[in-house]
Amino acid sequence: MSMKFRAVVTEIHEQSRVAGRQLWQIALDRTEFGAGDRGTLEAVAPSGARLVVPVVHIEVDAVGEVWHLVEKPMTVGTEVTGCVAPMFE
Repeated sequence: MSMKFRAVVTEIHEQSRVAGRQLWQIALDRTEFGAGDRGTLEAVAPSGARLVVPVVHIEVDAVGEVWHLVEKPMTVGTEVTGCVAPMFE
């Protein structure tokens, strides 16, 4: 069973760009993700389109900020539903 939570994007940075593939760091106002977790961030665009972005890695920086690494950017202020996948799903 996965764990879901609601949050808001508070910060975003491009972490890398290699061979046309971008990786973004996203910070949220709250999270249930921890080191080693995987899952998704889901948002609904103003048009009504649903966006599901896989979280490929989690990093925690020196001040304790949790960064969600994703391959698609989201705008600061975007409301998301986070879904943490069970370790063996």
